[in-house]
Amino acid sequence: MTEFKRIGVLTSGGDAPGMNAAVRAVTRSALLCGVEVMGIYGGYQGLMDDDMKLFRSKDVAGIISHGGTILYSARAAEFKTEEGMQKAIAVCKKNRIDGIIAIGGDGTFRGATDLSVRGIPTVGIPGTIDNDISSTDYTIGFDTAANTIIELIDKIRDTCESHARCDVVEVMGRNEGDLAIQSGLATGAIAVAVGEIPFDEEAAINRIRVAREHGKRNFIVVVAEGKKGYAEGFTKRIEEQTGVESRFTRLGHVQRGGSPTLRDRVTASLMGQYAVDKLFEGKSDIVICERKREIVAMNIGFALSVDKLFKGKLTDEEKAKISKADFEKMEAICAERRAKKMQLYNTARITCV
Repeated sequence: MTEFKRIGVLTSGGDAPGMNAAVRAVTRSALLCGVEVMGIYGGYQGLMDDDMKLFRSKDVAGIISHGGTILYSARAAEFKTEEGMQKAIAVCKKNRIDGIIAIGGDGTFRGATDLSVRGIPTVGIPGTIDNDISSTDYTIGFDTAANTIIELIDKIRDTCESHARCDVVEVMGRNEGDLAIQSGLATGAIAVAVGEIPFDEEAAINRIRVAREHGKRNFIVVVAEGKKGYAEGFTKRIEEQTGVESRFTRLGHVQRGGSPTLRDRVTASLMGQYAVDKLFEGKSDIVICERKREIVAMNIGFALSVDKLFKGKLTDEEKAKISKADFEKMEAICAERRAKKMQLYNTARITCV
């Protein structure tokens, strides 16, 4: 087992509320074990550029309530090359970094596994508001973003009620519809449209028409950004076919900011400490996941394959390399995720009437 004297922690990809809580937990858990921590600024780009600082406990004091990431984030195309990898490894050796904990999305985990196979033990923690990492039930930042959306839609509804309008609200999530489905359910949206589930536009418009005839004045439709180019056109069709004045609102990056909720602070802290524990146990090339409310570790290669399988991106060549037992486990995880999503979507559709 590797004896750790100093580890690095970085955040990569899109920022997410709760990342700072994870950085705090990683730092203080490692320091408690007598292991030094280097805070790496700007993700993998900062690792290649040797942009880092030795963290003390006071460096992470008070950050648990802050949104964004104190370690910043950046794109790092060079890191995907062998030259970039070797540059990062040389920086690790120069700074006597024995292992790394990387917080971010699927791109972050691909970088983590590349470091692991080259001799730098690395553990990933899922941090993204999109909740689009299929191997874990939950990603840090989702709850805060969803609550931000709810707050904003509630404000929009006030104006809709005053002017007897419909507002079509586009929310983030990349190609994952969880933010749209859950925020739509929580705000009583009359319709929710996401890219991965067929949407009955005619039925939605008819619901608006019937509800208006019964005296309803406000209407909210939530559309996921993964249903590309759809929301604005749908807004026009609603007004044309129902006579209800309709507006389109894209919430944008306000969804990624703000103080993290209790769930994100707690989940990030649990995952951060667990990541340190696993790294010090000699585990590497793993991602920390939440599965059925339990914090567990999963091989990154397995996790990335689950994600590809769920999103229909797993090639026949990749599938042929996976054992039958592992593939069955992957299928079970994907089936659970689809069932949960459909349950939420159906509840949102049924209760909107």
